[in-house]
Amino acid sequence: MTRSVQALAYARPSALESSQVGASLGLETAGGLTPRGAEAHPRFFAGFLSAPRIAARGLLAVADVAAARYYQRTLAASLDPVVTGNGDRLRFESFSGCCGVYARLDVLQEGLEGERTGHGTTNVDVNNPLRDALSRITADDPLHLRVGPEELAVTTLDGPVVEKKVPLPDRWLRGFAEAQVASAGFDLRAELSAAQAVAFLRSLPRGSGNAARGAQWVVASGSALRPTTRPVAGAVCLPGPERLVALQRVLRHATALRVYGPPVADGAPVASAWEVVLPGMRLTLTLSPDASRGFSGEGGVLAALATDEAAADAELVSVLLAWEPTIEPATLAERSGLSVERVRAALTRLGTAGRVGYDLADAAYFHRELPYDADRAERHNPRLVAARELAGAGAVSLDGTLAYVASGDRRYQVRESDGKLTCTCQWWADYRGKRGPCKHALAVTMVRRGATVAGGVR
Repeated sequence: MTRSVQALAYARPSALESSQVGASLGLETAGGLTPRGAEAHPRFFAGFLSAPRIAARGLLAVADVAAARYYQRTLAASLDPVVTGNGDRLRFESFSGCCGVYARLDVLQEGLEGERTGHGTTNVDVNNPLRDALSRITADDPLHLRVGPEELAVTTLDGPVVEKKVPLPDRWLRGFAEAQVASAGFDLRAELSAAQAVAFLRSLPRGSGNAARGAQWVVASGSALRPTTRPVAGAVCLPGPERLVALQRVLRHATALRVYGPPVADGAPVASAWEVVLPGMRLTLTLSPDASRGFSGEGGVLAALATDEAAADAELVSVLLAWEPTIEPATLAERSGLSVERVRAALTRLGTAGRVGYDLADAAYFHRELPYDADRAERHNPRLVAARELAGAGAVSLDGTLAYVASGDRRYQVRESDGKLTCTCQWWADYRGKRGPCKHALAVTMVRRGATVAGGVR
């Protein structure tokens, strides 16, 4: 697995402090992007939380996921959560170390009392002393929240900083994109009341070893969820139910549980999302189709990365983004002159660079800018890299709806039918398109659409 190190420099450690006028939660930010450009320590919010105890537990849940590995628990994860200010809300996001669980806490406008939320994205320091302090909040006494430095001038002062060296696997960056693509295909499948949500989630196994029990299925039955032995219509996959343990943090405060999933075509496991509705906020966990495989290998973004048309469209659409909390493809299509289909492909490509996410509750995309190298996930995607090499080496020959790809000492046939490509390779035989196109189909797509295949990724 390709790994690099991300240096996160904080002005000081995040801390929860008490004074005569009340408690203050200071979340320190590292380098990030805002409408003004790159900033060393951006400031997004200063005000009060309407439900501080719940917000503390929600933030801890996101930090739990960032520090967890639900499969092959051999290495500790240490990626600090990402925070995005979208003008009317704060979004805290994280990925598990195994890349199989994506967590997001949305603190909505009604959960914030104070100045208007700023715009931008950065990492936020959640250290162990802060976690201990947050876990001790037991009452809803007034709690002041500051996301960013106390004074913007602090970014120009010389002085010590708190620097973390964070191992950042490339698959985490790909995971942000794949989770967004998967979520965009989900529909609301069930909504449970608070009591039903607590009863259901507390009935799930917690487990102490690897989450490898395989997928379970549940289906709405009246106003509850019941297990089903097979994926009937409307069923939701629950792969590795132990991975929902982070939701236990906020269960006592839940007002509802919403469950999302894609249409079930066959018995193969699929991803799903579990959203706990809280006063003024939402906590969502999205699970990969299998506890033993992360989102990074799902391949849902590869088709959008394979053409120069999508690259040009993404460049155009990116200019129209303005840190909106909700992005409507139809509106972008009207403003850009592109079709809705091309806008969605452009958003998928932008998602690969961490520039957009998807909010299930709003059924809309949102703008953010992950503070990482935007091209790394694309450069290091093994199937995409291999496809570009095949196309650039002249390994693809076209013959109407058929194409042939010479790879190693074998020759594979790629056939197009109803706009979909199939291949005679082992990857297609194993997954039949469920984990994105194989490298041979991607190479054929590149050649047919005239993508740039030499000189690297655009």
